[in-house]
Amino acid sequence: MADRVERRVRPAWILVILLVLGPAALGQDLAEFEKRLTKFTLDNGLTFLVLERREVPVVSFHTYADVGAVDEVKGITGLAHLFEHMAFKGTRTVGTRDYEAEAAAMARMDELFVALKQERRKGDKADPQVLQQLQEQFEQYEQEAQKHIVHDEYEEVLTQQGANGFNAYTSQDATQYIVSLPSNKLELWMMLEADRFANAVLREFYKEKDVVMEERRMMENSPTGRLFEEFSGIAYLAHPYGEPVLGHMSDLQALTRPKAEAFFRKYYSPSNLTIAIVGDVDPASVQRLARKYFGGIPSGPKPEPVETAEPPQRGERRVTLEDVAQPIVLIGYHQPSVNHPDNAALEVVSEIVGVGRTSRLYKSLVKEKQIAVSVNAGLNPTKYPSQFLFIAVPAKGHTNEECEQAIYAEIEKLKTEPVSPEELTKAKTRSRASVIRQLDSNSGLAAQLTFCEVVMGDWRNLFTILDRIDQVTAADVQRVAQTYFTKKNRTVGVIETAAGATR
Repeated sequence: MADRVERRVRPAWILVILLVLGPAALGQDLAEFEKRLTKFTLDNGLTFLVLERREVPVVSFHTYADVGAVDEVKGITGLAHLFEHMAFKGTRTVGTRDYEAEAAAMARMDELFVALKQERRKGDKADPQVLQQLQEQFEQYEQEAQKHIVHDEYEEVLTQQGANGFNAYTSQDATQYIVSLPSNKLELWMMLEADRFANAVLREFYKEKDVVMEERRMMENSPTGRLFEEFSGIAYLAHPYGEPVLGHMSDLQALTRPKAEAFFRKYYSPSNLTIAIVGDVDPASVQRLARKYFGGIPSGPKPEPVETAEPPQRGERRVTLEDVAQPIVLIGYHQPSVNHPDNAALEVVSEIVGVGRTSRLYKSLVKEKQIAVSVNAGLNPTKYPSQFLFIAVPAKGHTNEECEQAIYAEIEKLKTEPVSPEELTKAKTRSRASVIRQLDSNSGLAAQLTFCEVVMGDWRNLFTILDRIDQVTAADVQRVAQTYFTKKNRTVGVIETAAGATR
C-alpha cells in the first residue's frame, strides 16, 4: 500500500503537456491513470470508479444516474428534473421526526390528489363544493405531514461536515449528484448516499411540483426560452430530445407521487447508477464501505435505452416567434451522437467556426461586418443524435436575415475551402485544451469519468477523446461540413421584434 501512495496521480495541469507531446504521451498518461484508478461493480450492478489523488485531503463524489428527460414518455415529462429537486428530501430516518405518521399523511394526500384530478376532469360539470372540500382536506393532511418534517436535514449534515460544491443537475441524458468532502468523511457520505437510494422518501412532493411549475412559468416568460422550446419541438419529429427537460405544464400538474415512486424504482436502481470517487482515498477502504452500505440495496434490470430514432429530415423547417424582445436567430443541423466517429471532427469544426473571439463567425459577423453583437456555434456531446447549433443576435439596425445569410456563407467556406494547416492546428489545440480544462479539479475529473464510462462505454475514452481530436484532418472538417450542414438537414428558429416594439 505504501508503494501505491508514493506513485500519485500527476496534477491535472501536467496533462497540458499532452497538447505538445501528442498521442505517445497520451498512452503513458493512460497507463499512469490505470495504476491509480480502481473500478469495481457490486453484485447488485452498481459501478464504482475510484481514483487516488493525494495532493489535498479532499474527496469529490459524483453519482451519475443514467436517466434524463430522454427517458420520459408523454404524461410524465419533467419527472427526471423533478427528482433533482426531490433528491435531498431525505429518507425514512433523515428528514423526519416520525416517519410512520408522516407516511400516513402523505398516503392520504395521494388519495385526495387523485380525487381532485378526477373531479376536475368533469370540467364545467365539476362540483365546486366537492372541489373545495377535497382541497381543504388535502391541505389539512399536507399540514399534518409538515409537522413531522425536519427541513434540509440531509444537506445540513453534509454542510456541517465541510461539504463543498453540493449540487444536482438534470439534462436530457442524465441526472447527476455532486459533492466534495474532507477525506475523513468517506464513510459518512457512503452511509447517507446509500440510504438516499435505498430508502428515499418523496416528501413534500406536491409542494416541490409547485416550485418546478414556477420554473416552467419563468421559462415561458423568457423569449429565448420559448424560442428554444419551439425550435426543439419542430427539430425532432420522433426522438424525445424534442421534449423540454422542464416538462409540459399539464404533465407537471397531473403527476402523482406514486407515479414518481415507480419511476424512481425503475431508473434509480443500482444497475443504472455509476459513482466516481476522486481524491484522497484508499480504494480498498472504498470497496469495503461500498459493499457494507450499498451492497444490500436490491437491484433490478438496467432499463433499456431509447429505441426511437429520429428519421432523416426531408426539408428545412422554420419557426418564427414575434415578441417584444431582441431579435435572435437559431440554426440547427442534426448531428450524430458523441460516440460517432465524426464527433471529433465536429468538435474541431465548432472551434473553427463558432467558439470565442478567434472564431470565423465572430471575426466575420461581429468585427468585420458588424451585423451581430454576439454569435456562437457548437455541438452537443449527447448519448443520442442531437443538434449542432448556430446562434446570433443582430446588432442594432441589422436583421436576423443578414446574420442568417452570413452564417450560411461561412458554412459554405467550410464545405468548399480546405482549412489551412495553421488554423486546423490552432483549433485542435483549443479543442484539446477545452477537454483538459474539465480535468483540473477532482470534481471535474469525476464528472468526466462517469460520462465516459456510462455514455461512451469505458472511462478510458477520457484519453481517446484527445487522441481522436489529434487525428482530425482538413479533409475531415470539409467532409463533415458537407455531410451535415445541408439545407434539408436544417431547422431555423427566429425571434422577430413585434410591430411597434422598440429595440
